[in-house]
Formats: sequence, structure tokens, C-alpha cells
Amino acid sequence: MTTSLTQRDRQVIWHPYTQHKGFLPPIPVVKGKGSLLFDDEGNAYIDAISSWWVNIHGHAHPYIAEKLYQQALRLEHVIFTGFTHEPAVALAERLLPLLPGDFSRVFYSDNGSTAVEVAIKMAIQYWSNQADTGPSASGALRARPGGRNKVLAFHHSYHGDTFGAMSVSERSVFTDAFREYLFEPVFIDTPSLENLDELLSFLRLRGKEFAGIIYEPLLQGAGGMRMYDAASLDRFLSAAAGQGILCIADEVLTGFGRTGKLFAGEYLQHKADIICLSKGLTGGTMALGVTATTERIFEAFLSDDKRKTLFHGHSFTANPLACTAALASLDLLEEGRRGISYISGRHARFLETLPSYPIVRNARALGTILAFEINTGRDEYINAIAPVITRDALAAGIYLRPLGSTVYFMPPYCITEKEMDQVYDFLVHCLVQYAEQPVT
Repeated sequence: MTTSLTQRDRQVIWHPYTQHKGFLPPIPVVKGKGSLLFDDEGNAYIDAISSWWVNIHGHAHPYIAEKLYQQALRLEHVIFTGFTHEPAVALAERLLPLLPGDFSRVFYSDNGSTAVEVAIKMAIQYWSNQADTGPSASGALRARPGGRNKVLAFHHSYHGDTFGAMSVSERSVFTDAFREYLFEPVFIDTPSLENLDELLSFLRLRGKEFAGIIYEPLLQGAGGMRMYDAASLDRFLSAAAGQGILCIADEVLTGFGRTGKLFAGEYLQHKADIICLSKGLTGGTMALGVTATTERIFEAFLSDDKRKTLFHGHSFTANPLACTAALASLDLLEEGRRGISYISGRHARFLETLPSYPIVRNARALGTILAFEINTGRDEYINAIAPVITRDALAAGIYLRPLGSTVYFMPPYCITEKEMDQVYDFLVHCLVQYAEQPVT
């Protein structure tokens, strides 16, 4: 008797964000095409969350696949210390002019969390390098007293699962087991019309303590698809920069069209000093992270003192295949802009219908992202309704994965009108069904 892929999986695999005791058996996916995923029995599922927000052009895109094939025949990988290659240089040359700010240097890593790690290190060491008064007796750098040694972050933020990224993320179920091992930033509320004066007063009082502030511009993703005011954020960042605080934009989710513009930073007048990218960077094809920064920050690491080097790297830094996938994804973005506009318009129209359902709270949309809460009385991430929605959606040929009671729809840009209708119809069905038969 042949053992199924699901059975084999359960013997050897540990899945992310999964409590394996009593979990739904994983579905064997054998291929993808456009917005669809296909299992080993031929069933199709609309990928309504873009496979964790990464897939922007659709699965198994032939253009990206062909570019990868041609690159693999030439060079699959090479150490990026002491060597360089065309895909890495070409991607940096092409990416930098697109970014919302005066960026001049690209540092490559492997994913969004490591892109954030690099950014935090850059910001802290920037000030350390500035304040250095020479080596101590132990050989370590000795900084002047009173230097900038803190990081600002927002409540409800999420920046990744490595330790630095966890440290600047809101303390939650994601970080509870490691709380005593994390460094402590100062958390503040996201800026709004109601609290802006208070936040500006805080900056005037304590701004000189901070090396940097890290933020997800306009949209806090894993924190519950929380959307916040661009004008207030703009004023706050401008004031932070006035205090010398380096601004780190985590655009791992919001980059490459997700918010309606190519980058969320385009909604802001004040531009970041450092920007973190991943997810849609390669069209969802391969793992790649980018931390881009300004020449001013780069120059703070130029020194005859080798201890002022940024000591960070990964074995697969600037992998040629991943850089090639990113270049191919950028080629496709012009066509993708039409999909972004279409999805944004459909979401806006569907949003107008949601207030008619009493079970819905805080319905909102930003670009290609639609989100709302189902009122269950419990908003935490570990919530009974989320797995029920995922189960019911799969039965309807759709993959959705709510963040607790927060339901969101974030499709690839190639999704068809028929597929959009199918997801909207399912959401309406859920809202009616769960209002009549609440899930607790």
C-alpha cells in the first residue's frame, strides 16, 4: 500500500506556526498556476493570501521560471565576500531608483526577518561608530557616555522571528517563550490625530536617547492588518528625524504594490533612512532579503579601524538565482500594476457592503488588502474561529488563514474576476452563517 504524502509529512515534518496536536492534516500541493494551487487529487484552491503575502504574479510564472533556468546554467551561487556577480549588481542598480527615498546602497540577506536584523544593527552601530573614542583595554570599542542606545517601535508591531526582529516586535504569543532573552525597545502607539501632540512631546523630551525607530508604514501586518494614518505618521517621522533618530521602514509586506502604490513610503513626505524588503521582492519565487540605506549611513562604516565594519552576512547572501528572480519580478510589475488597480477597486466596492453585517467590526481596505474582524468577543491570535474559517474556505476551494478573528483577503495581482467573486461570495456566506451559529 502506497503511503500518502500527508502521512509521510506527519512522520518527519515540523510545520511553522502549527500546534501539531490535533491539527488539520496538511494538504499535498503538487502544482500552482496563476492564483490557484492544486492538490494531489486535482482539487483547486484560490490562494487568497498569496502564500503568506509573497506571491504577487501568480504561481509557476513561466517568465520567472525561464530566467531562473538560464541563470542556473551559468551560476547558481558564489560567496559574496570578495566576489560579485551581474544579477546582484543589476538588481541593486534597478531597485535603488524605485525606492521611496535617497537610498544608495543595498545589503542582501535571506528573508524579511534577517533584513530587519541588518537594519537594527546598522542603526545601532551607526551611532556606536560615531561615538567611538578608540579601543578599550579589552580591544572592544569604547563609546562616550550618554550615547544613543535605545530603539523605538510601535505597539502591535511584528518584524520577524529572529531575536533582534522579535525584540522590536510587540510582546505577544509569538514572543512569550523568549521574553527574558529579548532586548527592550521603547514601545509607543502608532501616531494618530488624537495622540500626535503627546507623541511629539515625548520626542522632544527623550528623542536623543534613540538610535532609530522601526515601523511598518501604514499597515501592521501580522499584528492584525492594522491600518493607520499617513499624515500623522509623516509628522511623527519628521520630528523623529529632527531629533537625529534614524527611520527604518519595514516594507517587507507593504512593498511592491500591496498598498496600491509601489511602496507604502510613497504616501509619506518624510523618507526613511533604511528600508527592509522581502516577500514580493522575488515575486514569491525564492527567499531574498534587502536592506537598503543612504550614503550617509554607509559612510559611517568607512574607516581604517576594521572594528567599524558591519560584521553581518549569510551563506546565501545575494544568491544569483534569487536576484535573477527579483529582476524578473520587476519586469512583470508594469503588468502587475493593472492587477493592483483592479483588486483595489474591487475591495473598495466590497468594503461598502460590509457595514450591513452586524458581526463585522472595523472593515478596512488599503490597496490590495481587505480586512475586517469577526466579532466573537475574543480578539487574540489564538482564537477558535480562525481554524473554522480556514476549514470552511478549503471546502469551498479557497485558502484563507485569518489572524485570530481578523479575516483578510490579499490575492496575487493576476487573480481573475471569477476568482474574486468566489472569495467575496464565500466571505458573505461566512458572515451570515457565523452570525446565525456563532463560533466561540
